[in-house]
Amino acid sequence: MTDRKRLKPEELRSHQWYGVEGQLRTWSHNARMRQLGYEAEEYQGRPVIAVLNTWSDINPCHVHLRERAEAVKRGVWQAGGFPLEFPVATLSETYQKPTPMLYRNLLAMETEELLRSYPIDAAVLLGGCDKSTPALLMGAASADTPSLFVPAGPMLPGHWRGETLGSGTDMWKYWDEHRAGNLTDCELRELQGGLARSPGHCMTMGTASTMTAAAETLGMTLPGASSIPAVDSGHERMAAASGRRAVELAWTGLRPSEILTREAFEDAVTTVLGLGGSTNAVIHLIAMAGRAGVKLTLDDFDHIARTVPVLANVRPGGQTYLMEDYHFAGGLPAFLSRITDLLHLDRPTVNGTLGEQIEGVEVHNDDVIRPRDNPVASEGGVAVLRGNLCPDGAVIKHISAERHLLKHTGRAVVFDDYRTMQRTINDPSLDITADSVLVLRNAGPKGGPGMPEYGMLPLPDHLLKQGVRDMVRISDARMSGTSYGTCVLHVAPESYVGGPLALVRTGDTITLDVEARSLQLNVDDEELERRRAEWTPPPVRYERGYGALYNEQITQADTGCDFEFLARQGKTPDSHAG
Repeated sequence: MTDRKRLKPEELRSHQWYGVEGQLRTWSHNARMRQLGYEAEEYQGRPVIAVLNTWSDINPCHVHLRERAEAVKRGVWQAGGFPLEFPVATLSETYQKPTPMLYRNLLAMETEELLRSYPIDAAVLLGGCDKSTPALLMGAASADTPSLFVPAGPMLPGHWRGETLGSGTDMWKYWDEHRAGNLTDCELRELQGGLARSPGHCMTMGTASTMTAAAETLGMTLPGASSIPAVDSGHERMAAASGRRAVELAWTGLRPSEILTREAFEDAVTTVLGLGGSTNAVIHLIAMAGRAGVKLTLDDFDHIARTVPVLANVRPGGQTYLMEDYHFAGGLPAFLSRITDLLHLDRPTVNGTLGEQIEGVEVHNDDVIRPRDNPVASEGGVAVLRGNLCPDGAVIKHISAERHLLKHTGRAVVFDDYRTMQRTINDPSLDITADSVLVLRNAGPKGGPGMPEYGMLPLPDHLLKQGVRDMVRISDARMSGTSYGTCVLHVAPESYVGGPLALVRTGDTITLDVEARSLQLNVDDEELERRRAEWTPPPVRYERGYGALYNEQITQADTGCDFEFLARQGKTPDSHAG
């Protein structure tokens, strides 16, 4: 990017607020800066860098971002810029109900409008917990403000009685062992204290690690930023370097629209699939691409999945390692160095071309980041399914499923909502066997509401006690990226709007065939039409407020669950500062 024309101080966007002589508003803006304690020479003629911070006391993934924001600001000052920190919505996967997915688009809106309405020349976006990464990047893409993302970083590995624990993944595992009677209440409480030992997002290849890796591949972070552990000193150094880089982006005017190209999204999909990443990335990348004017579809994911092997031996898709191991094996640059033939190396990033970012990097542990001739799996970890039960598609993370269930026909046991399922899953009258297919509906974008991570339906206690640890489960929900099992997700259209999932009845048989990419309800068309005629829409979830806006505007899973009025292309005028 050294050959890019550098802006003059009077060409900076912030100049409209601070530098136009003879305007009352300019005089007023400068008076208010003095009210804030700044002299004109501290900010006039300098790039103003917004530091958008998703820090919160109740977000353990982001609780360290208050300190990282200070490091970013230090870097901005070092490079001759002027930093301004903005608190934005914190999307906490741990605590926010019914799901932070309900609020992803709200944070995207907030990001876009802050960048558009304030005197900002470039932005540094601090996030990392699952929905915050796509939300911040969606907003930045829509505003098209020069921007750079600082990932929150994974937490330290968990430890308990000589075992290394992965947050989320081992939570599900040991909770089932407790339900099966293999773990006492005291042991479970002891494990509770060892599962999550530091600030940072999940240290498995869950949604957080998947999406920050996607952000890095897209070209929106510094090289290697996505895997640095949250409490490592290298993370603070990366934050300061990001502040310095943001000043350069402001001077050169490099915008997200130049970085977030069709080729960038193809590379991000390749990365997600080769990492054995989260199914949630499918929804988020489709939405992010739409904000950048790129049409990305489920078919793109399925096509690319057949071309890329899974090389990251990181739980839950892999068997052994966690994110700290992956980072010290070389992180994303090392991973990408093993699939260069599948990437577009000449495209721009915030720090040169993608090829320049990974030139000369090495893999330091071949069992963590596998060579091509010894993959974790021969093709990408997510498959897209079609059939009369999901005419607009569904997804399954088949590398995290038991092999014998990838081609399976079973009797459906249907739950109309998650609370009913929780209350009745152990009801003997349901006659649930290991061969049954558990079906959950009304858990999609509108039905959830917000498409909660309900897709890893719990197995009945009596089956757990028999040693069963996986069953075929189907829903219009999502599941945590740390989850595992034969879980068919994102069934579209969802049952709440009358999709075929709404027509399934207990006792029907369903056939899953992952190799054939098929999900079929074994009921003839005439019977389905009769059931459809009898179906009545459920009551509206929200009658007012943000929920009503959400219900009115949300799109289905196969198109990214964005708001229709945000996803469509169109002109938005820049703010007039005079």
